[in-house]
Amino acid sequence: VADFNSYGSRRGNHEVMMRGTFANVRIRNLMLPPDARGAQPEGGRTLFQPGGEEMSIYDAAMRYIQEGTPTVIFAGEEYGTGSSRDWAAKGTQLLGVKAVVAKSFERIHRSNLVGMGVLPLQFKGEDSAAGLKLRGDETFDITGLKAGITPQQDVTLTIHRADGKSQNVTLHLRIDTPVEVDYLLHGGILPYVLRQLLAS
Repeated sequence: VADFNSYGSRRGNHEVMMRGTFANVRIRNLMLPPDARGAQPEGGRTLFQPGGEEMSIYDAAMRYIQEGTPTVIFAGEEYGTGSSRDWAAKGTQLLGVKAVVAKSFERIHRSNLVGMGVLPLQFKGEDSAAGLKLRGDETFDITGLKAGITPQQDVTLTIHRADGKSQNVTLHLRIDTPVEVDYLLHGGILPYVLRQLLAS
């Protein structure tokens, strides 16, 4: 058992790695309200919407997948910085996340997200997740991709708030090269390569 006491030693077990993707004890999910001391809670917890039930991020993700609800991550600067970046992207995709909206991305992790078929979207100018004052009970539409995808194009994020108000935000698509467009259209690099092999 001592040989398997870390996520790194379990990299071949997708069930363990999925549960560990957002389980860092220091992660801060701003969807959660402050605790009794007024501090932001830490750990891989979230609120399942629309009811607001608190549970682990993994459990919430599995319920969203079961219901057919795709999810979006909102983040700050240098999203994805750290070790095990390959599983950071794999776990994100396996948890049903379709897009990550961040102020900036760590270079390799951005590429890994595209390789897993997850949209990396970057805020423009002074826009940020904090500035949008998101509460976690919003729903979102991402538009501007149906007519075709161009590297580094702009897309529109429409935020539908619980009070019925809507807000549009322009985002920068961080798909940087034509081959990355192909990866995304095929759902990731593995489906792309497999289809290329089958076609030949």
